[in-house]
Amino acid sequence: MGAQGGQLRIVTALARTGFLVNAAYLETSREYGLTAQQGQLLSVLRSRPMGMGELGAVLGLAKSTVTGLIDRTERPGLVRREPDPSDSRAVRVALTEHGREIAEAFFADIYRRIEELQISLTATERRTLAQLLSRVVADNKVSVVFMEPSETPRS
Repeated sequence: MGAQGGQLRIVTALARTGFLVNAAYLETSREYGLTAQQGQLLSVLRSRPMGMGELGAVLGLAKSTVTGLIDRTERPGLVRREPDPSDSRAVRVALTEHGREIAEAFFADIYRRIEELQISLTATERRTLAQLLSRVVADNKVSVVFMEPSETPRS
């Protein structure tokens, strides 16, 4: 683990875990011909169409960055802009049929890769880690960028 194989401190362990998850996103995204941000966008849109402002908030991106991301993801036919039924001046972004297929396959692959990161943990250790990280996520009000497989995506 550490330089001498000792236990890492929590900050170091969390930071390195973040790098592992980001690397999994990068590798999986490349295999689908996507950027990591496009992979995250497809993962978020699995749940439902969203407005540009909401996407910016969930993904932690500026409005201009979201617009460019949507433009680049719209070109290959993965997402589409549609009128927002609650605000005629606004648009929301939704997956196309092709985009939904890619998003579901991408999600299954990224889920598998992240799951493999903790292969050496026992079932009890996995439960404990999940409980502790769930508290960290809840305490920090993390946006729902990644759903549990049991959470049914809505269109």
